[in-house]
Amino acid sequence: MIKKLCVIGAGTMGAGIAQVAIEKGIETTLRDVDDQFVQRGLKTIGTFIGKKLEKGKLNQAEHDAILGRLKGSTDALEAAAGAEMVIEAVFENMALKQKIFAELDGICPKETVLASNTSTLSISRIASVTRNPERVVGTHFFSPVPVMRLVEVIKGDKTAPSVVEAALEFCKEIGKTAILAKDVPGFIVNRFLCLLYNEAADQIYKGYATAQDIDNGLKLGSNHPMGPVEIMDMAGVDVCNNALKALYEMTGEERYKPSPLFEQMIKENRLGRKTGRGFYEYK
Repeated sequence: MIKKLCVIGAGTMGAGIAQVAIEKGIETTLRDVDDQFVQRGLKTIGTFIGKKLEKGKLNQAEHDAILGRLKGSTDALEAAAGAEMVIEAVFENMALKQKIFAELDGICPKETVLASNTSTLSISRIASVTRNPERVVGTHFFSPVPVMRLVEVIKGDKTAPSVVEAALEFCKEIGKTAILAKDVPGFIVNRFLCLLYNEAADQIYKGYATAQDIDNGLKLGSNHPMGPVEIMDMAGVDVCNNALKALYEMTGEERYKPSPLFEQMIKENRLGRKTGRGFYEYK
C-alpha cells in the first residue's frame, strides 16, 4: 500500500492526481519548478475540497485532515523524500520527461516506483535514460482526474511485474479502475479519442457542422455521456493538440495530423474552460 506519494507537475493533471490521493488518505507532495505553479495547484485542490465542505459532503474535520496531507515544493529531492511512488504529470514532451526520470532515478531509492502520466509517449523510451528501468511504469489518468474513473497502466519493455502490480494496487487504493495497455503510441483509449477530437475540429473548421450539433449527435446518436467538443474544452484544446501531434509524429498516420483549427485556437488563447473560451464560451 502506498502511504506517501510525490506528484511532479502541479498543472491540471498533477493537481487532480494529488487531490484523489489525499482524499484517500495518502500523504502527498506536489512539486513544480516555480512556486507560483505550486501555489496555483494547491489553490485548485483547496477550492475543490472546499466546495465539498460547502455542499456538506465533508465535515470541517475531514476537510482539514485531507488538506493536512498535502504539501507543495519546488525542490525535487525534498518532494520525493520518503515517497514510495512518484508520478510525473508534466506536458507531453519526451525530452522533458526523460530529464525528470533521469533526475528521479538518481535521487530515489531503487524500491521507489516511478510512474509517468503520459497519454501518448513510450514508457520504454522514458525509462531508457534511467539505470533502473524495471521500476518505471505508465499510469495514464484521464481529465478531470477526480471525476474520471479509468487509469491505463502501461508496462515498458523492462518494467518488473511487481511494479505493474504495485501500480494496479495503487489505482485500486484511490478508487480507480485500471486496464492494462501495451506500450504503443496512444495506448488504448487515446487512439480512439484523438480521432474523435480531430474529426470534430475538422468538421467545425470546414464548416460542415457546429460544435453543438456534433456534441448532440454523439450524445444522442451514440449514447456518449459527453460530446467530443465538450471534452476538448474540459481537457484543454492545447492538451488535445499536443496528444494528436505526438501520435502523428510517432505513427506517421495522416488520420492523427491535427486539424488547422487547433493551432488557430491556441494562438487566440481559446484553450477551453481554463481560459474561459474554447469551442464554447464560459463565464
